[in-house]
Amino acid sequence: MNLQNTISFLQQMIQIPSLSKEENLRGDFIESFLKTKNISVVREKNNLWAKNKYFDNSKPTILLNSHIDTVRPNGAYTRDPFNSEVIDNKLFGLGSNDAGASVATLLSTFVNWFEKENCKYNLIFALTAEEEIFGANGMTLLISKIPKIDFAIVGEPTSMKLAIAEKGLLVLDCIAKGDSGHAAHHKSKNSILVALKDIEWFSKFRFEKISPSLGEVKMTVTSIEGGKEHNVVPVFCKFVVDIRVTDFYTHEEILEIIKNNISCEIIPRSLGLRPSSVELNHPIISIAQELNIETFGSPTMSDQAHLNCQSVKIGPGNTLRSHTADEFVKIDEIESGLKIYNLLLERLLL
Repeated sequence: MNLQNTISFLQQMIQIPSLSKEENLRGDFIESFLKTKNISVVREKNNLWAKNKYFDNSKPTILLNSHIDTVRPNGAYTRDPFNSEVIDNKLFGLGSNDAGASVATLLSTFVNWFEKENCKYNLIFALTAEEEIFGANGMTLLISKIPKIDFAIVGEPTSMKLAIAEKGLLVLDCIAKGDSGHAAHHKSKNSILVALKDIEWFSKFRFEKISPSLGEVKMTVTSIEGGKEHNVVPVFCKFVVDIRVTDFYTHEEILEIIKNNISCEIIPRSLGLRPSSVELNHPIISIAQELNIETFGSPTMSDQAHLNCQSVKIGPGNTLRSHTADEFVKIDEIESGLKIYNLLLERLLL
């Protein structure tokens, strides 16, 4: 597939709404499209995957992955989010940047390599649902159904820079407990003040170990709830902490440090969204150097969090445009994506 074919595919895809958990019509479209290329597709709910024509079980396998779901269009849109137009080198539409351009360019790349013989690796092309909400019927489901993966290239908007590591996520629900009473007479423990003391610790504490690729573990208090009546001191004050985890700590180690320093009850929402990375001696690193591709550590998350193999993240578009009103991707970014994806596979497969 050439650039114009890729652009046309992306525009048609954007016109089909595909909110998280509602990807079925877009899945139908992509499945039909791949079948027109004589590519057999396997469907797992709203996830799609396909193997290269000469798949050999004795060879290691590379996964090419991106996601087909989008967030809901926000109220600041001035354009129809599902009307994909190209104006002044910009292709507009909901999910065009995150991660439609990656879907289209990876699909084009897979089609181009589908019939190539005598490759060092197998290829599996997989498009996942529910990535934006880390749903149970996305990558978590798919990874249990596809053959063993040895290495993965995940398509997300990185300006075609290579993310060689990605932070994990740990979300904590924290509950401070105090004593209830009338505000005019209350002299016992105030749950709001208990929570504030712990929130201050979260804002000031710094983890000792700093990752060369991902930097520091970052903890941010993102919501708080305590009390409803002006004259009643609440028994409970609840707050939420968003923690971006590096490859230098496990989720369990971070939890232990926190429990030793705060008084609130802690309830982790999930321990499964782990940081991901690729070893510095992996061939992809030297290939990136040969191609003058910049490498970095990514603070944002993707379906890499569900993979148990080494992986990288790279794709056309700019991460700062993700989830913004009047979302767009530039045509030359799509062109660059096609070029770089094919160059990476050429050096990995041949």
